[in-house]
Amino acid sequence: MTTLRSFGRRVAFLAKSAFDQAAGTLLTLILKAVRHVDRIRVSNAFARVTRTFGPWLPEHRLGRANLTAAFPEKSPEEIERILTGVWDNLGRVVAEFAHLDRLTVGDPLNLPYVKYDAAAIERFNRIRDDGKAALVFAAHLANWELPAIIAAKFDLDALVLYRRPNVGAVADAVIALRQGSMGTLVPTDSNAPIRLARALEVNRHVAMLVDQHYGKGVDVTFFGRRCKANPLIAALARHVECPIYGTRIIRLPGGAFRGEISEQVPPVRDAEGRVDVAGTMQAITNVVEGWVREHPEQWLWLHRRWRE
Repeated sequence: MTTLRSFGRRVAFLAKSAFDQAAGTLLTLILKAVRHVDRIRVSNAFARVTRTFGPWLPEHRLGRANLTAAFPEKSPEEIERILTGVWDNLGRVVAEFAHLDRLTVGDPLNLPYVKYDAAAIERFNRIRDDGKAALVFAAHLANWELPAIIAAKFDLDALVLYRRPNVGAVADAVIALRQGSMGTLVPTDSNAPIRLARALEVNRHVAMLVDQHYGKGVDVTFFGRRCKANPLIAALARHVECPIYGTRIIRLPGGAFRGEISEQVPPVRDAEGRVDVAGTMQAITNVVEGWVREHPEQWLWLHRRWRE
């Protein structure tokens, strides 16, 4: 019986490995093919597909429930219009993955597809050139891959925390596309906090997404509901005492984007004057909520941000 169980586990492992490899190979081939098609055309095509088939998926019901709870004043028709925009944006993000490097070609003060106003450019240059450590947060808005691509393109020395996809070969394919275009990639493992803290100690920059559920996180309020936030960025600010900035991308018509960089987000302090981790995560979450309220159709409502 033990031999049969071992054999069964071995067969299951080999089957999973074969599936992972096939998925990774398929993703690589799709992205290579997409790269040979005009970005706007393929983006429009992918958006049509996700708008058509997305509402049939369980994630659509989850997104509807999330939006209804977040915006109780909106009618069912308004909620569905926002969800249509969410699926549209998601399809475009997938299509744009193969073209990300082409979105940042050109003069940093005059990118062809990504526009920054003068104040944002001044902040970016100050963060890049002042020789000081800084923490930067972003959220799953519009194309959330772009901030890290743009920062690396224009010489902002940064470590970027990322969550590795569950399927191994798919993760390898994604990392191969990101590698060299997003600064130093740091996977979310047990060594990540140490690596990031050491980088800040030598005046480098650290960036991460902050709007996903984290089971061991601190409680924050997001759209009036309690949820868990990863406290890492606030803990790093407590450890190193460096400024915190927010950055976001806004999708515009015609395949263009607008980028924004906030002024410093003041951390919340405890009675001894040190950074209060939970309070600072609430301050950061408040910024993200403000962003999402401005463009709710561009945020990823399809994941379980709130969990009982």
